[in-house]
Amino acid sequence: MAGELYREAGVDLDKASDLVSRIRPIVRSTFRGGVITDIGGFGGLFSLNLQDVKSPVLVSSTDGVGTKLKIAFMADKHDSVGIDLVAMCVNDIVVQGAKPLFFLDYLALGGVDLGLVEQLVSGIAAGCRKAGCALIGGETAEMPDFYRQGEYDMAGFAVGLVDNSQIVDGSTIRVGDRIIGLASSGLHSNGYSLVRRIVFDKLGLKPDSKVSELNRTVAEELLEPTIIYVEPVLQLLRKYRVHGMAHITGGGFYENIARILPRPCKAIIREGSWRVPPVFTFLQEKGEVPREEMYSVFNNGIGFVLVVEPSEAEDIVSFLGAVVDGVQIIGEIVSKEPGEQAVEIAG
Repeated sequence: MAGELYREAGVDLDKASDLVSRIRPIVRSTFRGGVITDIGGFGGLFSLNLQDVKSPVLVSSTDGVGTKLKIAFMADKHDSVGIDLVAMCVNDIVVQGAKPLFFLDYLALGGVDLGLVEQLVSGIAAGCRKAGCALIGGETAEMPDFYRQGEYDMAGFAVGLVDNSQIVDGSTIRVGDRIIGLASSGLHSNGYSLVRRIVFDKLGLKPDSKVSELNRTVAEELLEPTIIYVEPVLQLLRKYRVHGMAHITGGGFYENIARILPRPCKAIIREGSWRVPPVFTFLQEKGEVPREEMYSVFNNGIGFVLVVEPSEAEDIVSFLGAVVDGVQIIGEIVSKEPGEQAVEIAG
């Protein structure tokens, strides 16, 4: 036995040791070529194979899950938010054409609940497998009196690799290009502070409340995991040249698409050109959310966009449509006049 006084203060070192044993096989299930370390070391080791990369560039991203975690606490369901954590990081990396290599996680909670942490790590591992990256390290911080029992926070860190000549940064976007949208699975991991205000504060619903408009419970809808777009996008990049990509997260259409546009370009998004999942209509109507705010907070059914050559747009839609659901042309690039905003939602 070790650390009796520390245990009395709220930190159980023996339980932390047991945790490593429980999650080791889960973490190993994500290992891929390049991993030369095992769980439990001071740092994760990853060997780069640069034979096919002439000018290697590392691309990194970090993110969290936000207040979507509050829904997990309320529903006592923790097996999918780890997927969200990975998705929020790796989707940002693939935007620039990079292949994710490895992932690190940080988990902080009031006290180690072995079953809870195992659920969280299982979700992270599932996300890593979907993204083709290895979970090579992490930190579980037991912080009594800082987090309430049963509550926690998560952060993720991803590193990817791209050849300098293959970086996608939006600089080649030009007038006439088409904008292709990839469907989201719902809210993904953004806007949950507003969602919770509408669903729980205004409507008084509970996680297990069945919502007829959604044909599922509140928890089922709000905990639907974020789609990981890595594999279909990487497949696409092997065959087609993409001028720009954007992950539609916090800031919605207006902020995220504007980030990749050259100064003289404007994106016109054609409202009605894709299917909007019922959850967005439900939130807009019940919460009396203005149309513009819907597009500045939520993804409204489009989780990822690509800007492509007009002559290849239909071929790309067909190519992606064979591997993912919900792919369509949703807009185009036009000239931006002085004083105009960079993104317009056209009805």
